[in-house]
Amino acid sequence: MRRNAEYAVRGSLCVLMTAGAVLAMATAGHAVAQTQGADQKPAESYATLYLTNLTEVREANDAVTDLRNMLPKAKIYHVESANAISMYATAEDLAKAQKILADIDRPRKTYRLTYTIGDGDSAHATHLVAVVAQWSKTMLKQGARVPIVTGSYGKGTDENTQVQYQDIGLNLDATLEGSGDGLRLRTKIEQTSVAEEKSNVGIQDPLLHQSVLECESIVVMGKPIMLGSMELAGGMRMEVSVVAEVVK
Repeated sequence: MRRNAEYAVRGSLCVLMTAGAVLAMATAGHAVAQTQGADQKPAESYATLYLTNLTEVREANDAVTDLRNMLPKAKIYHVESANAISMYATAEDLAKAQKILADIDRPRKTYRLTYTIGDGDSAHATHLVAVVAQWSKTMLKQGARVPIVTGSYGKGTDENTQVQYQDIGLNLDATLEGSGDGLRLRTKIEQTSVAEEKSNVGIQDPLLHQSVLECESIVVMGKPIMLGSMELAGGMRMEVSVVAEVVK
């Protein structure tokens, strides 16, 4: 009879050698040990994810930080010039990134803020209207620019005067943060005017009167909020309030 296998016994280990495989079995009654190859690494690919509503650099950086924390194995880069995020990751991580961005890159609501500055008499009140998007800032200026002589050089007919211009009037900065019932409004109102008395530094230099009101408040839609009061030139005190309305 033709022999097609060879057996060799060494101690308690029996080795069966066949034409294409080697099988090792422990004769002491232990379980069979099998060796498998290392698991293959999941395939990775490249994708570009464009941001639609997160248009500011700070907002885009926050989104990139979120993705890097949630997907530590992925390679994630912010392309500021294209307002996009480049990723090199597995198909699973790319799908998670798209889901995360769909949750955070949402359209922001826009609000109309109506500020009223007056002494209680609505006929003499000043109204300022600013449209502010959520998580953004709006600035409004109303007034004029006054020249201020800061110095001179030369003599006689060759004398030249250096002039610096100062904004005079009402400046408003409004910032909205948060969402829902936690919508916070940061307001800074600055009133600057030229006083009647003159500066004792230079004859041509005007003396400026400045009043600043800076505060933070929780916004309730359609309900007036008293922000505080400002003391203007001449000892006049003006109260400042604001009403917020949803535009879209």
